[in-house]
Amino acid sequence: MSNLLDVENLWVRFPTRSGVFDAVRGINFKLGQERLGIVGESGSGKSMTGRAILRLIRSPGMVTADRMDLEGVDLMGRTEKEMRDVRGKEISLIMQDPKFSLNPVMRVGQQISEAYRLHAKVSRSEAKRKSIEMLEAVAIRDPERVYNMYPHEVSGGMGQRIMIAMMLIPNPKIMIADEPTSALDVSLQMQVLEIMDKLVKERGMGLIFISHDLNLVSSFCDRVLIMYAGRVVETLAADKLHEAQHPYTQGLLNSLPRLDAPTDRLQVLQRDPAWADEPSVSA
Repeated sequence: MSNLLDVENLWVRFPTRSGVFDAVRGINFKLGQERLGIVGESGSGKSMTGRAILRLIRSPGMVTADRMDLEGVDLMGRTEKEMRDVRGKEISLIMQDPKFSLNPVMRVGQQISEAYRLHAKVSRSEAKRKSIEMLEAVAIRDPERVYNMYPHEVSGGMGQRIMIAMMLIPNPKIMIADEPTSALDVSLQMQVLEIMDKLVKERGMGLIFISHDLNLVSSFCDRVLIMYAGRVVETLAADKLHEAQHPYTQGLLNSLPRLDAPTDRLQVLQRDPAWADEPSVSA
């Protein structure tokens, strides 16, 4: 399997009054045409990793890497103008909550069409046709009606599917999904995941799925990176997640409630300061 993305020694740093804070610390991973999960607690560096790939960390934040190649082309060496062509067209980002990602004063169809016309030189009528087609692809009934609605008129699940349609309409090579189902109930979560899975497989894309939900990642992804304090402490096949060896991963798993093994009290994760100093595991 050829690599779509190759990241070596990625660091994200922020200056503070007490010194430089390392949010992401020397991580290494490759992404092929697969579903790669990134899991960890809040503050572990998951979202920072996704934003760093798209060069969305703004000053005074600092991003460095020995390599960050998209199909052999160095992203670190691209200008901001060149990165605007990469964002959306080659790598798309789906945010956590559509209420904060969709423009409330623009109709849904306008926003999807704008995302398409930004990267494809087509007429307004062709952009509308393609947008309605994309809404239909993400399992939205009566897509022409939804095309003319405002974001506040749609449900949370429909809003997330609209976001997926908007991010996929330029036909990117990689999709980064930053906790795309955390604001949805369980039934809507499964619908959104099924749609994402179908589209990723049909288009031969790479997916980086950022989440705090270990059980969800275990059932949905192909591989998993476990992040702690900005480092990758363990990497393994998603279906082997419950056989994890690192004590941090084991602690995360043991802190989850289980229907097949109910307990009076869940375990509290005991952190070892030495974990933060371990070298990052390559994936």
